[in-house]
Amino acid sequence: MHEECGIVAVYRGEGQASNFAHRSLLALQHRGEEAAGITSWDCSKGIQHLRGRGLVADCLPIYRVLKLAGSRAIGHVRYSTVAIDQTENIQPFIASTPYGKLAIAHNGNLKNTEELRKELESQGSLLSTTMDTELIAHLIAKSGKPNFVDALKAATKKLVGAYSLTIICDGRLYGFRDGHGVRPLVLGEREDGWVIASETCALKAINAEYVREVKPGELINIGAKGIKSKQLIEPKKSGRCVFELVYFSRPDSTTFSMSVHKARRKSGRILAQEDGDLSVDMGQLPDIVVPVVDSGVPAAIGYSRESGIPFEMAIVRSHYIGRTFILPDQSSRAHSVNLKLSVIPEVVKDKKVVLVDDSIVRGNTSKLIVKMVRDAGAKEVWMRVASPPIGWPCYLGIDTPSYSELIKNKTDSVEGIRKFIGADSLRYLSINGLKTAVGNEEFCMGCMNGKYPI
Repeated sequence: MHEECGIVAVYRGEGQASNFAHRSLLALQHRGEEAAGITSWDCSKGIQHLRGRGLVADCLPIYRVLKLAGSRAIGHVRYSTVAIDQTENIQPFIASTPYGKLAIAHNGNLKNTEELRKELESQGSLLSTTMDTELIAHLIAKSGKPNFVDALKAATKKLVGAYSLTIICDGRLYGFRDGHGVRPLVLGEREDGWVIASETCALKAINAEYVREVKPGELINIGAKGIKSKQLIEPKKSGRCVFELVYFSRPDSTTFSMSVHKARRKSGRILAQEDGDLSVDMGQLPDIVVPVVDSGVPAAIGYSRESGIPFEMAIVRSHYIGRTFILPDQSSRAHSVNLKLSVIPEVVKDKKVVLVDDSIVRGNTSKLIVKMVRDAGAKEVWMRVASPPIGWPCYLGIDTPSYSELIKNKTDSVEGIRKFIGADSLRYLSINGLKTAVGNEEFCMGCMNGKYPI
C-alpha cells in the first residue's frame, strides 16, 4: 500500500486538542483528500476516535470533533493508490498493546510489507487492514520489550522504508521520524502546548511557532513538563524526498528547513537560464509565461523574471476540485482536470504561450492542459517543466506505483513526450539544475535517477 499523507500531533496542557488537530488537518488537506481521522486521549475517557471518507471539513464535522475530549490528539489525512479503498484503512490506526491503548498515524511507505505480513501472520497476528501502519503497531505489540520506547526501537529494526509517525500510547504523545528522514516532520510551540506536523503550514493554522525539524531517527515525547528528545535510532544516509519541494508541500511551508516557494521559484529561474536565448533558438521570444496552477506558480514567476517574458495568470482553477495527481485512478484525474481548470481566451488568443508546470508524471494532465490552451486560441504552446523527467517508481510514499505508467517510459525521448502532450516545444529542468535550486544538499531523487537511499 503506497501512501502520501499528512499527520499531526497536538498537546495543549489543559485545553482541548482535537479541535486544533482538526484545524491542522485542514491546512494539510493538500496531502490527501480521500479520508481523514482524529484520535484524542482523555484521562477519564481514554482513546476516542473519529474518521471518515472525503475532505476534512466534510468527513470530520467540527460539531463531532468537539466531542473528542482530551488535551492530546493526533490526526491523519490520506489518499490511496488503489481504486477501491477500505474504511478500515483510514488512520489513525488503533490497537491494544502490552503498553496500553495505541493510536498511530503514518506518513510514508514500507518496502518490506509482504515479508512483515507473513512473519506476523505466522506468529498468530490477525491483520484487519492492508495498511503498513497496522504492521508497525503489531511489531510494537509483539516486541516483548519492557516499555513502549524500547518496543518502538525494536520494531524499527524490522522496518525498511519511510515512516514519519505521530503516536498516542497510554496517554503519552510522541512524534518519530525514520533514520533517513524521507518524509518531513516539524515541531512547533504554542503558549499552551506543542505541535508536531508534516508541514509548517499546519503550525500556522493554530498559531504555533515553528521550532525546528524533527531529526532523522529522533523520538519526541510531549508531556506536561514540555518535550523530551531521544535519538532512538542513528541517522542514516539522507533520504529526504525532493518531490516534497517540487510538488507535494504547500508553497507557504518550510520543508526540510527551506522555503518551498523560494525553492520552486529558483527552479524556474534556473530552467529559464538553461533555456538560453529563445529568440535565437525559436526565432522570437514567446509572448507570455503562464503557470499551470497552483503548484506551477512559483516556478513560472522565476522563469518570467529570469527570461523577461511577461507573466500572466491565464489559467483559472476551481479550488473546490481536488488535486489530480493524488486521485487514485486515471478516469478520476481526467474528469477532475476538466472541472478544475479553465483558460481565459482573451489572455492567450494569438499568443505564443510558455506553460510552466512543476512536473509531468503520467503526461495525461499535461496533454489535456496543452489542448485547453490551444483550443482557447493560443498560436503556439511551449511546455517548460521545473523538474527532471520522472522515470522510476517511488517506493517510499508517492503515487507512482508502476514503471509503465510513467510517460518517460512510454516514449524513447523528450521529443516523444512532446508529441504525446501536443506541445510545440518541451524542456525539463536538468538534474543538476534541480540540485542547485534546492541548495545542492543531499536528497532522494530516485524517481528521477533511479537511485534510492533505501
